[in-house]
Amino acid sequence: MTYALRLFDPYRPRWTKPFLKESKQRLDELNEGQNGRPSYWAYGLLSISLIGCAAQTVTVFFPSRQIVAAYPSLAWGVAVAIILVERPRTAPISLLVLFVFLLLSQLVVLSHTYRVVKAQDTPLALALVSALCGILIILRMPLRDPQLPKDDISRPYGTPTSNLRSPEDNLTPWQYMSVSWLTSLISVGVKKQINDEDVWDLPYEFKHRRLHNAFRNLQGSVTRRLLQANGMDLVFTTSLGLVELTATLLTPVLLQRLLASMENPNSPRSSTITYACISLALRLVSAQAGVFKLWYSRRTYERSRGEMITMLYEKTLNRKIIGATQQPKAKDDHKPADQRVNSSVQSSKKWYNYPQSILKRVYEVVVEPFRSKNAAQDSQATKEGASSGKILNLMRNDAYEIAQRFWDFPDFVVKPLGAIFAMVLIWRLLGWSCFLGILALVAAQAVNVLISRCMIYWEKKRRVATDIKLQKVTQFIDSIRHLRWYGWQDTWLQGVMDARQKELNLRIIQLIFFTSLQFITRYGSGLFLAVAFWAFTSLAGRPLYVDLIFPAIDLFNLLEEYLRAIPGLVTVMLNAYVAMGRIEEFMKEPDKEESEVVPSATTRLELRNASFAWPGVSKNVLKNITLTFPVGLTVVYGEVAAGKTALLQALLGELDKTEGEFIRPDETIGYCAQAPWLQSMSIRDNILFASPYEEVRYRQTLDACALVPDMANLKHGDLSNIGENGIGLSGGQKARVALARAVYSKSSMLFLDDPLSALDHQTAEYIVRKLLSGPLLEDRTTLLVTHRTDLCYGLARQWVELDKGKATIHEPSEDSNNNVLHSTRSNETTEDGEAKKKPEDELAAVADKFIEEEKRAHGGVKLRVYWRYIKAGTRTWWSLAVLVVAIYRVGDVAMLWFIKAWGEGYNEVQRKTSSGFFDSLPPPAVNIRPWLIWFFWLTTVTSILYWWTFLLMFGVGYQAAKTIFAEAVDRVAHATFRFYDTTPVGRLMNRLTSDMNTIDSNLSIHFTLVAWQLIGWFTQLIVFASSTPTFIVFGFLLTITFVYIFSRFLPTSQSLRRLEMVSLSPLMSNFGTLVEGLTTIRAFCAQSRFQERVIEVVDNFQKNDHFYWSLQAWLMYRFDTLSACSTLTMTIIAVYMGISPGLTAFVLIAASKFVIHTHFLCKLYGTLEMDFTSVERVVELLDLETETPGVVNPPAWWPSFTGDIVFSGVTIHYAPHLDPALEKLSFRIPGGSNTAVIGRTGSGKSTLALALLATVVPDEGTILIDGVDVATVDRQALRNRVTFLAQDPVLFPGTMRQNLDPLNEYTDEACTSVLAKVAESHNWTLSTFISAGGKGLSQGQRQLVGLARAMLRRSPVVILDEATASIDFETAQNIQRVLREEMSESTVITIAHRLEAVKNADFCIVLGKGKLVQAGTASDMLMEGAEVRGMLA
Repeated sequence: MTYALRLFDPYRPRWTKPFLKESKQRLDELNEGQNGRPSYWAYGLLSISLIGCAAQTVTVFFPSRQIVAAYPSLAWGVAVAIILVERPRTAPISLLVLFVFLLLSQLVVLSHTYRVVKAQDTPLALALVSALCGILIILRMPLRDPQLPKDDISRPYGTPTSNLRSPEDNLTPWQYMSVSWLTSLISVGVKKQINDEDVWDLPYEFKHRRLHNAFRNLQGSVTRRLLQANGMDLVFTTSLGLVELTATLLTPVLLQRLLASMENPNSPRSSTITYACISLALRLVSAQAGVFKLWYSRRTYERSRGEMITMLYEKTLNRKIIGATQQPKAKDDHKPADQRVNSSVQSSKKWYNYPQSILKRVYEVVVEPFRSKNAAQDSQATKEGASSGKILNLMRNDAYEIAQRFWDFPDFVVKPLGAIFAMVLIWRLLGWSCFLGILALVAAQAVNVLISRCMIYWEKKRRVATDIKLQKVTQFIDSIRHLRWYGWQDTWLQGVMDARQKELNLRIIQLIFFTSLQFITRYGSGLFLAVAFWAFTSLAGRPLYVDLIFPAIDLFNLLEEYLRAIPGLVTVMLNAYVAMGRIEEFMKEPDKEESEVVPSATTRLELRNASFAWPGVSKNVLKNITLTFPVGLTVVYGEVAAGKTALLQALLGELDKTEGEFIRPDETIGYCAQAPWLQSMSIRDNILFASPYEEVRYRQTLDACALVPDMANLKHGDLSNIGENGIGLSGGQKARVALARAVYSKSSMLFLDDPLSALDHQTAEYIVRKLLSGPLLEDRTTLLVTHRTDLCYGLARQWVELDKGKATIHEPSEDSNNNVLHSTRSNETTEDGEAKKKPEDELAAVADKFIEEEKRAHGGVKLRVYWRYIKAGTRTWWSLAVLVVAIYRVGDVAMLWFIKAWGEGYNEVQRKTSSGFFDSLPPPAVNIRPWLIWFFWLTTVTSILYWWTFLLMFGVGYQAAKTIFAEAVDRVAHATFRFYDTTPVGRLMNRLTSDMNTIDSNLSIHFTLVAWQLIGWFTQLIVFASSTPTFIVFGFLLTITFVYIFSRFLPTSQSLRRLEMVSLSPLMSNFGTLVEGLTTIRAFCAQSRFQERVIEVVDNFQKNDHFYWSLQAWLMYRFDTLSACSTLTMTIIAVYMGISPGLTAFVLIAASKFVIHTHFLCKLYGTLEMDFTSVERVVELLDLETETPGVVNPPAWWPSFTGDIVFSGVTIHYAPHLDPALEKLSFRIPGGSNTAVIGRTGSGKSTLALALLATVVPDEGTILIDGVDVATVDRQALRNRVTFLAQDPVLFPGTMRQNLDPLNEYTDEACTSVLAKVAESHNWTLSTFISAGGKGLSQGQRQLVGLARAMLRRSPVVILDEATASIDFETAQNIQRVLREEMSESTVITIAHRLEAVKNADFCIVLGKGKLVQAGTASDMLMEGAEVRGMLA
């Protein structure tokens, strides 16, 4: 049949064909001649088949003519024909199946026809041996063509290495069936901690580069594409699941036959043993099908998850960046906090209404899903672009939810069918009586339908709440430094916890519905059997003998298992439905429209009457622009928010063109963003940005961007790692590295968005001279946005002034040629300064490694981690939950013993010999009613206990997850600042999202199941001890064997699980990197490269998951085989000990449960250990070193207006192994003065400012503010009274008022006043909405919001770090005037590069390489000469 089906291959639907298959590479001429040559395996098969065919043919005529024997002879002939035609080099699976059936048929013939084998039966025996030999040969043949190259594939038992592909690509059938190819990896894991290099690479069909390319070529919705890509795997897994189902359902039937043969005195023991052997064969077939099913399920799970992750990443690379609307919010969200608190307190005072409010809330929860929904609101929600938190949730949780359903797909078919077939078999046992019981099931399922609808509704709500929580956590982690500087971290932490609580509240609702679903299903199935037994005994008047009641109970248990699984399947399917809808919605978001850019054969860049708007915003930000950009330098200038950055974004294709024409060459653009975007890699790799390394050009770029002196100060020069987003560099250094990246590129067009704003005047002047007028920009179209226009006189070919979105062209005048670089140069040029460097200076280094490697624990999860989790859930509730589980287990055993007593009650002899609790009941043949009543109450009580068990365990799991998350986030919020420097955001997000999701969802369930199985294991031991002590010895031997196998499995699985968790962090980091630098990535046309990078990360992440689940298959195969053999052994013991059929059935079921408990206890403990690696990683956050809070609580008046700031011999190291950032600084800043701090980039200016906030404490010396050492002051009090405004202020999603005053400390009038003074021309109101990170605002506008925030606080000490660097000269002048007026009673410290900042200052401090160069009055220093002037613009 297999060969006949090949004819229809061209007509098969796409989903029925292999989605990805290793192609047979073309063999060279030397191998072409061998291409059709059979292997020695084929010769062996042919010989065996000829012998078998001959022997089978002989049996047709000898010793007597048997026409029936001709059929096996025909099968042997078919085998010979296939071998001659195919000449197989790989294992022919069809022949394997044929030989297995031939072997089984010969065994049946021999066992039923001949009691003693004679010499004349030799041909039949020879045919049987031939079939066995054929099976063994095929099991040893390779599954992959041996002529294909296999140099990159590891040998099955070779030493594992990441340089080679998994042995799965070149296995024999036996190695595949027994999963023995993992032996070498297990051996390594037992000996040592497995590292990444000890794990094989993924197999060919699992590599995500191939999967992504094939998946993106499919058409249709995401659902359709996933089904096309994984359809055949779903068919395979469902078919194998049906095989398992068949074997499982036949087990009670065989048990009934076995008990009937034991009760029949005329039946020999051999018949009982035969049934036991058939049961063993079925269990072995089921075990093998389970291995195959797990492999295919894992493949469809890994593939679908990888396909969705890479698809979502690619979509994020190409989607439009939705801009901020900045529209006033409709509702008043800036109500003061005290009013909100008062209102809540007033409502809480009405304690007598509490019961009514609870009932009302329950009513709302139940009724809300059935109310009609506001479609307008839903459609409005879908119009908003997905936030970064939502995309992260889609990638980490929703994609997993859907992929897991592909894994579970067979259950959606097998479980309902299993329930149906179990009811059919019960009907075969009990007859029409079971139909009355079906009514109970129907009623239960009707209620479940209503509950399921509620679950869909609340699951959607919960996922939205999770998106919001993730967004808040992301913003909190991204902004933590700024929040700590302002002392706002506790308020923001409360906001995170509020979002978390909303998510948990919705989880509670879901859990209540889920447990109710479980209870109704459990109770309904129990009532099914109770009603069926009532009808069978009372109405039909038939007795329930042992051979009926125990198989019926066994089938009932199976029915209960299947029905119990259905609510969970319904729940997860609903979750997947919601998740798929969210992904489909995200995939429908508009992409960046490349068609708007008209390809051009020239370098002409032109706009004709073009207008542009931010994506998602109807109002144009650029209006009627007509510009042509010639080769050479074009300077773009204008006031804050005039549209300068928007112009560059429009030219990059990031804005929506609403009218006009846009002509741009279809090529890469060297883009330098206003806020430098750098990656966690070396400086050289950041500059090269994957371009080829050309030493001459690279050195010219470093020199032109004034980076040579900085490279000399780094221990490893340009090979030094700069940390996440350049955390190891100063603001000016980051700007110059980003500038160098654009310059080094071979792009003919450069878009430079204000790269000079963060630079001191000397460095900016040097860059203008060496770069803008140098050879690197010759024949290139360069657009420079800047406020420092004085540096560019005589260099620009075109000047473009922007004003409120409209452009005006100014041609350069002849007079400007005489003003080139009119600013005074320093006495010592950069080249001269470089030449005079001392050798010891070149050995100096800042951190060569800013990111610490993520730690991995070794060995098993420590007991203290379990204890931390248990304490987080409160020990009282844990004890109560375990007690309820124990009571439930006792009830379960009591139910089983009750069934035994009931079945034996019809046999007077057995009733007299037995004793027990139920002996007081009348014989069931006399009065059945008490037995039915007892059965009903036992069913009811166990169902209620079952419900309470889940409620309690979910409750303690909720409390533990809530406590752990709160403590972890609190620790992160108060950690040392060094922790933020060395820990990537992606790593933190991985622990606070991915690991916490494991703690939220699965952990309490697994804890419950482990307790369940452990208590069940002990109860079965008690049953053995009370009934047949012989089983205890066997039970302990069996347990020792299980534990030994498990001890081989656990170390390797733990290592792989931890590797998987660690390898997930780069995926999070890659996503964060993508979101932050998306515009730069697109400008450089680097999307494909970043896509390749995330594919590599997903490969590395998934390979650990792949081999972890392969290990699960290894364990499952051995456990299932051992369980099957142990059942046979216990049956033989029971038969030969001569115990009664009722006790035999009771013991066999108890023994089967003992094996199941032992089996699942090991597996669940392994799963629990794996899940607790997530707890372990989060618990590490609970042990973070926190910042010293300070011991001095300063008085309310501190610091006073006249209080000086004194540095006395201050030396500061960021870490003990790093060189000092500040060294022996001593100076005094007069109280109430306006002080300027100047110096070249990297001179320590920002470190000085942070030292005043005590984020870094001096290793030597003291810093006094008004006579108080800041190292001893309470940190919260200090940062409430010292305001630090960074160059790049962080803005939060919300209204303008919420950004100005997050703590609601000031009145609306005060907020409006400062907003009018700082940004009067921008028409902002307190209700103006600001997106996360200030999207839709220019860098200058963000700085204006930051300045307004600082002015509102009016702290005694205000530090401005380049706070007006991105603001035009005129606006900056106005800001300086306002600051002098508003901050007249504050000590103002200004870090700046502009001359005006010093001119308007009272005092001036000059820093150089972390040391004090000069300090004194500003007027005196300006009069001294060009040393200070050279640093200023």
